[in-house]
Amino acid sequence: MDPQSRTRLIYRVTLAGSAVNVALVVLKFIAGVVGRSSAMVADAVHSLSDFATDVVVLLFVRISRRPQDAAYDYGYGKYETIATLIIGMALLVVGAGIAYSGASKIYGALHGAELEAPSALAFWMAIVSIAAKEVCYRFTAAAGRKAGSQAVVANAWHHRSDAFSSIGTAIGIGGAIALGPRWRLLDPAAAVVVSVFIVKVAVQLLRESFGELAEKSLPPEVEQEIVRITEGVDGISGIHNLRTRRIGNYLAIEMHVRVDGGMTLAEAHDRSSLIERRLKERYGAETYVSVHVEPLKDAGHGTPHA
Repeated sequence: MDPQSRTRLIYRVTLAGSAVNVALVVLKFIAGVVGRSSAMVADAVHSLSDFATDVVVLLFVRISRRPQDAAYDYGYGKYETIATLIIGMALLVVGAGIAYSGASKIYGALHGAELEAPSALAFWMAIVSIAAKEVCYRFTAAAGRKAGSQAVVANAWHHRSDAFSSIGTAIGIGGAIALGPRWRLLDPAAAVVVSVFIVKVAVQLLRESFGELAEKSLPPEVEQEIVRITEGVDGISGIHNLRTRRIGNYLAIEMHVRVDGGMTLAEAHDRSSLIERRLKERYGAETYVSVHVEPLKDAGHGTPHA
């Protein structure tokens, strides 16, 4: 996918999700307040954080599309990783906040405080939210995978975490309505259960984004494929000092390769260019590839590793 089409796809899917989030924030707050449901109010806060992360994605993806310049020799791709990091942090804060609020209400109920009974309005709003957010997850995740954008995939999981939140909310509200006053604590209990799912997704996103920002290597299976592609070029006798990392939505690959010491400079350059072309065909035109060519010594022994 070319950069312009990729950016258009990301903007289109993110704006669609934003429209859904705005509608849900308003409707959930109304349903939570009118329907006397703390779980629904917590769910509304979660949807508000969804909208905030949509804004983050739109802003940072625009920055990450800037071409490399004197200030950023490797381009602005890491800004997309920063967007993923911010989304993860937002999810973590939201999850912790929902857990604290729900736990506080449970504690109060166990010590004699009376909880208000939620209404059917809050329950049906939760059902609507589940359906809407699952649809948002599916089309956002599909677009993120197609565009190769971790930030968009992360935002899709933010949608799904909201769907999980609404499932727990529906169960809690439904139980509180159907089982009577003694079971009203199911409403805040549902909020606590949902917070666990939210925090789990947040930790996963934070781990991935921290790994990228710390220049974590690509997975072993990807590096093995890079070696196979490189050694498949005629005249390449070996590869070492392979270094890989991710820069936003594209890869960076650096390596040393050995060729026949009698090969001309032009021939060695052609082999290097062919390696670069094949790797870009496999991993995308924006892949950064640096190939250092070393001559083989007599008896087939290569130069010492740098």
